[in-house]
Amino acid sequence: MRDGLMGIKIRRKIRGEIKWRYFAPNNDDSRNPMRGMPQGERDAIREEVYKLLGSETAVRTLACVASRVGAYKMASVNTQDELYHGTFKPITERFQYHLQDISKITGIKQYGIVVGDHRGAGDDKRLRGHHEKLLHSASGFTSKYENLVEGLFIHPSNLSVGIQLADMVAGAVWRKFERKDDRYFKMLEPSLRKSPAGVIDGFGVVKYPLNGFV
Repeated sequence: MRDGLMGIKIRRKIRGEIKWRYFAPNNDDSRNPMRGMPQGERDAIREEVYKLLGSETAVRTLACVASRVGAYKMASVNTQDELYHGTFKPITERFQYHLQDISKITGIKQYGIVVGDHRGAGDDKRLRGHHEKLLHSASGFTSKYENLVEGLFIHPSNLSVGIQLADMVAGAVWRKFERKDDRYFKMLEPSLRKSPAGVIDGFGVVKYPLNGFV
């Protein structure tokens, strides 16, 4: 995946980080390596990234879509942090289930690590604390994270190919649910985690809250 993304950057003469928002019309942020580039060329690059994601059979993508209206009706959600953490939980659970599935196929227990994008010192500290609570929770409403090792790793996105690609996954899913435009979601679809019957809903894309999603 790294080689594929670096190949796109070299061919397109891009030096810098790939982010979903950098592809937006008229985004000429000083850190945008595509600033000044025509929109048609930006879209072509974006399509190449999604083709890369969809072409690697060993890659599985996951997403959780949060309904702010539905979430804030819940007694457990009163702050932005609680909304963010509530959305984070289904992602880690599906990752755990994915590792379990691979373990059954290979006959060898597979382990995984959760890596997150750096946001801010306070945000990172609270998310690490929430992650630790999930890992060691005795609640019947929380998965047993037997295949996750260590705690949450926070890393700057400009130094991580994985985080940059995760940002593109989030962008395609956001565009589908917020703008009703599934152009990039369809390109991403081959990589999304699915049930044995090929169902994405609840497996590769999870809605939060499950009841009351608006």
